[in-house]
Amino acid sequence: MQMTFLQPWAPQIRSVLRILAAATFLTHGSMKLFGWPVPMEFPLNTLMTVAGVLEVAGGLLLVIGLFSRPVAFVLSGMMAVAYFMAHAPGGFFPVLNGGEPAMLFCFVFLYIAAAGPGPWSLDAVMARKT
Repeated sequence: MQMTFLQPWAPQIRSVLRILAAATFLTHGSMKLFGWPVPMEFPLNTLMTVAGVLEVAGGLLLVIGLFSRPVAFVLSGMMAVAYFMAHAPGGFFPVLNGGEPAMLFCFVFLYIAAAGPGPWSLDAVMARKT
């Protein structure tokens, strides 16, 4: 038996995935740059500052769905780099090296880059106007 009852809602669910993933991602940057909702436990260096700026700016753009494909592609790459720089040296398994969030963000953003932002986005609004 196939579960197809959600299939008509797939584009809207893609929009919800984009919005929730981006809003969650945004909080990682706001912690680094603004100390909200809680401050980071360690001081910022140049690499972490750049990551924070990308997380805030990219997160905001993805929440509203503007330039979604290129932004998601850049953020996916950033998360791949973060995984291999910060987590992979701690062991092979993401559950043991603390890299699950980085890995999941990487592939969710790669999916958005490939599939698009969904109908609830500024990109979709602008495409309808042209």
